[in-house]
Parts: sequence; structure tokens; C-alpha cells
Amino acid sequence: MGGEDLPAASGAFILSGQAIAERLRIERENRGWSLSDLAERSGVSKAMISKIERCEASPTATVLGRLSGAFGLPLSVLLALAERADDRLSRMSDQPVWTDPETGYTRRAVSVPNGGLLELIEVTLPAGVRIPYPASAFAFQRQQIWLLSGQLDFSEGETLHHLAPGDCLELGPPSACVFFNPGAEPSRYLVALTRR
Repeated sequence: MGGEDLPAASGAFILSGQAIAERLRIERENRGWSLSDLAERSGVSKAMISKIERCEASPTATVLGRLSGAFGLPLSVLLALAERADDRLSRMSDQPVWTDPETGYTRRAVSVPNGGLLELIEVTLPAGVRIPYPASAFAFQRQQIWLLSGQLDFSEGETLHHLAPGDCLELGPPSACVFFNPGAEPSRYLVALTRR
């Protein structure tokens, strides 16, 4: 019995220790936490977290529960993210699209759903539509906007940027912002996000 792998039940998916280790590292780094930070927040020793991330130790359910709690994630979500870690292709037919029922604004999540450091979102903003966001919406992320077609007026605090197709804008420090399409046609743009 020793270190032999047990056969999986028919149709079962076995989540690898490497996938869990990588997910834990990604979650920690996305938050800008050191090993010591995570240890303090979770009550799991820094040495144990380091061993888990290096695949030198397998976390118990109790340890995983403490780590997921420190991240503010249910354990099921943490494991689901680890399970999808190998997904590197996001087919257009599988990309979730949300449409604002009031304005017709659409938002397509382009990126693979593995919780990586970069998130890509395709937005279509109908003619004449204005979408405001508070500064708090930008507090934990960095963004760039790349206009693919149409026109876009982007207000960042007191600064107004008139974007034409092909223009790319990196947002500055968090401030109240407004996306506005002044044209007669829909504007289509890509938003690239990374966590601060």
C-alpha cells in the first residue's frame, strides 16, 4: 500500500497537489502577501505554507480550510480554482457575457477562468450610453483600456480622455470614472486588469 496511487473511481477527477500548491501561491501573490503575511492571517506556519507551495507537503483539510479562510474564499471555490488551473484556452462560445438590462452595455469575460494575474474583458457600449464607476471600483486593480472600434470619452476624475480606435489608455490612481460613448455607433473596447 505504501506510496501507491489508488485508482480513481470511474469518471472521477483527481486534483493534483501541484494544482493546489500553484493556486495557493497565486492567491497569495495576487494579494501581495508574503509567506509571513499568509501565516499570520491563517494560523498555518510559514514553513508549512512554503513546503505546500513547493509541493514538498500535502495540505490537510484543516490546513486548506485555514488557508482558504485567510483568502476570504470558501474551500469549494479555492479547490474549483485549482481544478481549472490547467485551462489555458477560453473558447468564445464558453465566455460568459453579461448585458445591462437598462443600457444594453455588454461585458464579455474573455480570459481563461483560472484566476491568473491578468483579466481581459471585452465591452460593447451602445451609442449615447454613460456608465459611471466610483473610485472604489478601481482601488485594487490596475487597468488599461484599448479602444477597438467607435468612440469613447473616458473621464478620470477631472481629466477627460477622447479615445479613437487603436488608442490605449492606462488608468492613473483610483478616482471616480465615467465611460461615455458620444458616437452614433457602438463603441467596443478591451479592458485589461491586474490586481494592485
